[in-house]
Amino acid sequence: MKRLKYFLIFLLPITVGIAFESEGLFSFIPLFVFFGLIPLLELLIPKSWNTDEASETDLSQPDSFYNLLLYSLVPLQWVFLLYFLSSQHEVTDPLTWWGRVLAMGLMCGIIGINVGHELGHRNSKMERFLGELLLLSSLENHFLPYHNRGHHTNVGTPEDPASARRNEVLFAFWFRSQIGSYIQAWQIEIKRMQIIRKARFSLSNKMVVYSIAQSILLVLIFWNFGKGGLFAFVIAAVFGMILLETVNYIEHYGLARKQKPNGTYELVKRHHSWNSNHLLGRAILFELSRHSEHHYKPDKPYQLLNRHESAPNMPTGYPGMMLLSLIPPLFFRVMNKAADQVLKAGQ
Repeated sequence: MKRLKYFLIFLLPITVGIAFESEGLFSFIPLFVFFGLIPLLELLIPKSWNTDEASETDLSQPDSFYNLLLYSLVPLQWVFLLYFLSSQHEVTDPLTWWGRVLAMGLMCGIIGINVGHELGHRNSKMERFLGELLLLSSLENHFLPYHNRGHHTNVGTPEDPASARRNEVLFAFWFRSQIGSYIQAWQIEIKRMQIIRKARFSLSNKMVVYSIAQSILLVLIFWNFGKGGLFAFVIAAVFGMILLETVNYIEHYGLARKQKPNGTYELVKRHHSWNSNHLLGRAILFELSRHSEHHYKPDKPYQLLNRHESAPNMPTGYPGMMLLSLIPPLFFRVMNKAADQVLKAGQ
């Protein structure tokens, strides 16, 4: 089960494939499964199933399975994107159009961005390139420089646009985080150019390269699939971004690092990120929900992330918490009290 649970990710392309071949409400099957069935199952699954841990012996053994699984998702993502674009001319009614676009958006968020995030943390140039290819399929390449050198440094402080503040409404956070992270990505790369003594907008600047790559992709989509294909792709990518920002919102909501008298902030600790040990969300998102450990040790591959007693836990898994965040008064009622307890315990 330690390995097999990660095959749950293939539930996504299976349901999305069904959506692409269906019409009407049936084209929304991926949404029903991932934001209906899975949150319900996570409430029913025994807690003992959510606490599995690998032994220290297992952790010390190299295993290519976990990497190959990630690599296989790169061509899968691009094949589904091509499949999606080539079938747009067949859509005849708005309900089916929205169902298929949101299905592709789920692929952009869960595989394009989340798996791109995992590969983007690797030391291997090949793996980082695969991560960039996935993020390109979601128009979210700026995520890498910002996330690795901005978010992980400034998480839980006012300098980080992806750390949700107490009583901040989700819908406002979407814009603040996405726009703020894009600006910071440019600032990070321009500063890096200054350090390595390159021109600000040289091809050594990753944001320049990403901008060119995304522009070429959009032109190619327009050239081959017309305005309709381009519009559908952009909306799907935006939905993937919304999923990313909603996850960002729940991961750090209300957990602020203390500022020292000299203006710096305390080190990032496990209690500065919300955790979820619910099995289904963990497996489908490649342990992203063990977020405390990810921030504590960002270079740890997903299969090695474990739970820790000092890490605060959300009441349910990521899909359920994402749904709860759509109702701000209820979300605040649940999470403000929990955040107060975490911050008090961390003092």
